[in-house]
Amino acid sequence: MRIPIDIAPGLVTQDTSFRNQGRWEDASNVRFRDGQWEVIGGWESLVTTLLTGVCRTVFQWTDNASALNIAFGTNEKLQLWIGGVLYDITPVGFVPGAVDGTGGAGYGTGAYGIGEYSEPSTADFFPLTWSFAPYGETLMANPRGQTIYTWENNTANPATALTNAPAEVTYTLVVPQRQVMALGCNEETSGTFNPLCIRWSDIEDPEQWATATNNNAGEYILEGGSRIVCGRVVGDYVFIWTDVALYMGTFIGDPGETWRFEKLGNHCGAIGPNAPVVYSQQAFWIAPDTQFWTCQLGGAPQSIDCPVWKEFSDNIAVGQNDKIVGATISKFREVRWFYPDQRDGYENSRDITLNLAGPWCHGNLPRTAFVDAGPSDSPIGVTAGGNIYWHERGNSADGAAFSWFIRSSDFYIGEGDKMLMIRGIWPDFKGQIGPMNFEINTRKYPQAAARQKGPYTLAPNQSKKDFRATGRVANVRFYGSSAPTYARMGKPEFDATDVGEN
Repeated sequence: MRIPIDIAPGLVTQDTSFRNQGRWEDASNVRFRDGQWEVIGGWESLVTTLLTGVCRTVFQWTDNASALNIAFGTNEKLQLWIGGVLYDITPVGFVPGAVDGTGGAGYGTGAYGIGEYSEPSTADFFPLTWSFAPYGETLMANPRGQTIYTWENNTANPATALTNAPAEVTYTLVVPQRQVMALGCNEETSGTFNPLCIRWSDIEDPEQWATATNNNAGEYILEGGSRIVCGRVVGDYVFIWTDVALYMGTFIGDPGETWRFEKLGNHCGAIGPNAPVVYSQQAFWIAPDTQFWTCQLGGAPQSIDCPVWKEFSDNIAVGQNDKIVGATISKFREVRWFYPDQRDGYENSRDITLNLAGPWCHGNLPRTAFVDAGPSDSPIGVTAGGNIYWHERGNSADGAAFSWFIRSSDFYIGEGDKMLMIRGIWPDFKGQIGPMNFEINTRKYPQAAARQKGPYTLAPNQSKKDFRATGRVANVRFYGSSAPTYARMGKPEFDATDVGEN
């Protein structure tokens, strides 16, 4: 008989392997698309020069000459790629920041080895992140906790402080109404930093921040929470996350009330400034309790079930939440987060991905900053070592091999009451590039010892691979590591025969 390997898309890791039978259980560097898995695209160097410092934020835009500009905010520099060359445009007055976080005040929130044993952090201490936004062709750049800087498209000149902008800003936006917005900043009258203060410049005048009856500059203090974490432009509106809640800003336009802010939901703040992602007019983010959330424009925040959540939540490196960076990969309708996994250290080392059709996946792709394609034709990712890559290009790791795998949970080979002998596999893979390995583990009963057969090499277009494996229960693993490498699963089948009820 021929038994198809027909497993539902998406990873499930919350229960035992046998309870998850008929599902995929673990994977890396694969994605689920249109009901089946495939190996992700490769990456190629954008430039051979390494960034200085650890990049946390990358942003791309085009100038008035339609030239692509890409800004990189590291803990040491503000750097710019244009025309194949990397420039240093670090502003005068910029203060380099930390690479790692030590968490908030409280025992156990800091990184190992930082501070006195059993003593809490005395204050919040975060890795330096940046917020970027285009004002026409001009770049607005804000290193967290410092002022807003502006760079006016001359690579010979560094960025300069934006005149009259608040001296200390948590996050900056440029809204469609041509105003610069400072989230978490110094209050206008007292000059005191207020982590819940929002200020914005006049329309069409980013240097006018003083409120007056004849302009649209303004200030608003949010109620609830302890600090603003970040914001995103969503259509003509603004979503603003505190550490506990989500707010929406609506443009009114009256100098007496230029912007109106309302709370959309509580207990759904953002885990870090780079975690929220906007796809079309829908936001996705991770909350401080590591739950996943979404909110469509015009709707209310909704939590998202994640079948691989526990492994993600249990292993986020302590005190490093602000390193989490989210991005869309619109070509595949994905939202992906890169995060620091404590099993690997304190730097971003793994990723977790939601396909908007429903399946979840995770992997071991280490990126500290990432941005989707547009205006470039490919996404851009950055490593902790300062390498800059185009992503979803080719089928190698910048010319070298990269590893991928996918492993199923246990499943009954046949009806479950009989032992079967598998005599081989009939491969069915589309576009396979390079060799692929295959392993099978069989068991007589769900909790019996597994017997591994393989690995067996499956070459592109191979019609059959013969082997012998007997059992009621099995799991399978496909994996590869070559340059180039690629495969998309179709519907491979086992060649099996009944050997009775033993």
